[in-house]
Amino acid sequence: MPDFDSDFGNEPDFDSSNLEDDIKKYKEIIENAGLYNSIEAVEDLIQLCQDKDFYDDALFFIERLLEVSPYNAEYWQKKGIILNGLFESEKALECFEKSLSLNPADSETYIEKAISEEELERFDQAKDSLLEALKLDPRDEDAYFSLGLLYQRLGEDEEAISFLLKAVEIDNEYAEAYYELGYCYENLERLNDALKAYDNFVNLQPYNPSGWFNKGVILGKLNHIEKSIEAYDLALALSGDFSSAWFNKGNALADLGRYEQAIECFKKSHELDPLDESSCFNIANIYEELGDLPNAIKYFTEAIKVNDEYYEAYLSRGFCYDAAGKFHLALKDFNKAISLSQDNADAWFAKADLEYSLGQLREAAQSYFAALKIEPESYEINFNLAETLFEMGDWLEALKAYDKCIVINPADASSYYGKAKINFILSRTQEAVDCLKSAFKINPAMRNEFAKEYPEIKSSKLFKKLLGEM
Repeated sequence: MPDFDSDFGNEPDFDSSNLEDDIKKYKEIIENAGLYNSIEAVEDLIQLCQDKDFYDDALFFIERLLEVSPYNAEYWQKKGIILNGLFESEKALECFEKSLSLNPADSETYIEKAISEEELERFDQAKDSLLEALKLDPRDEDAYFSLGLLYQRLGEDEEAISFLLKAVEIDNEYAEAYYELGYCYENLERLNDALKAYDNFVNLQPYNPSGWFNKGVILGKLNHIEKSIEAYDLALALSGDFSSAWFNKGNALADLGRYEQAIECFKKSHELDPLDESSCFNIANIYEELGDLPNAIKYFTEAIKVNDEYYEAYLSRGFCYDAAGKFHLALKDFNKAISLSQDNADAWFAKADLEYSLGQLREAAQSYFAALKIEPESYEINFNLAETLFEMGDWLEALKAYDKCIVINPADASSYYGKAKINFILSRTQEAVDCLKSAFKINPAMRNEFAKEYPEIKSSKLFKKLLGEM
């Protein structure tokens, strides 16, 4: 039998790099009935196991301690905390109840109990537990903080803020409370308050990259783009593999028109997170903005490779193919976008415009009608439909479409003019003149367009009389 006596007399100095060896060593000690002489060491080892997420081992050791001290409230509390770490909330709750039966005046146990209750979505019980903790200790900042987190989870940000403010009032160096305050203020669009909260957080934890990242987000929303880039740079100096910081920095640089730098940031983001299609999509958007259609198509394609159901990428690549004169490929992408998002009008509209450009008027009209089923109040879709129906010679349907445009936008001279042209064709002279009057009143410059398009009518004395020009 191994002799462990030499370890019993002194408190061990655990090294986290040798944690697995220490776990094995103390399991052997317990197996050889050496627990009584190693209780303090095992307690320390349990804490280290928790810190390093070795929860199964922590559970083994706390259960051994409970075998020798079954009425130790702290041990039951510790077991509950460990079980929470293992996501066994129901069992954890039983442990906290046992701990409180042994020591009902421990506010910390009520706080831990609330964590289990919240995880089990027993929100009212969690609130009661935290309020009970405050009865025992009215200045327990952790109880206020936990109440803040609970209300934040429930989407009640104003209430969450009131509790978080109480926590920082008690402890003005409670960094985590400032962090959560920033989050709540941001949800409420109280951006200046959010910025102050994150400033407090990074002042207390200057080496926390998430704090600088969140500060950068708020600065960007406040349109302080250069300062937001500085915040992202600090986050990246602390954590170079922070893909979201590279991504957001890329967006900020793009907003400033610094496209080459933005592309490099997005490429770095994609390198760190190859499954995030957004980086490729943003690179493609920049190339499209720069008129570099081959590279835009290349990166939209890369985004689709990562996510073959990326509706926006198919639609955007379709626009690029259309602009490049590759109409067959554009139509294919628009159809794919439609198949992925039946309730989105943009792809139907894009398809319709392309079909119109190709002279496929009947198909274009059908696509415009499909788009209008989704967005019936869209002026642009209704107007394009009206123009298409006009070219098809479907005069009555075109009139309906122009009328819809006028309902949507009563100050629409073009629709009145379109109606006038149809009424001339249908020999409805008075209706045509009335429409022209409305068009000219809204947009006097349209007289010149009419004169060029209908010179024989414009010079007619009868027409001038009807129009009131004589």
